Amino acid sequence: MSDRPLVEIRDECLQPAIYWSRPTGAEVQEVLRIAGFTGRLAADYLDLSDKSGRQIRKWISGETRIPYAAWALLCFAADLGNIWVIDTDEMRQFRRDHPAEKKNMRGLDTDDDAES
Repeated sequence: MSDRPLVEIRDECLQPAIYWSRPTGAEVQEVLRIAGFTGRLAADYLDLSDKSGRQIRKWISGETRIPYAAWALLCFAADLGNIWVIDTDEMRQFRRDHPAEKKNMRGLDTDDDAES
């Protein structure tokens, strides 16, 4: 098995979830190839309820979209790194900027805001 990629995996697919772009079916297939997984092995690795590999085939065909958590674990298995890791300050800023957090924080003075 060659380590040379058959399909280039876009950088935006190898990002923490808040920056992530969903991979194409070809990118999912490439990560499986790099990891040395068949559909069944991947289904077992991800502890999917259907161990037949059917869900994996749906991700590759584009019939359904791969969830971030499954993608991140497959990337880890393919030695593409811990793509979920995010800087603490970036996460704090994301939370401050998120509409749901802004609604919850209205009128509240937090320690994080006081330090900024």
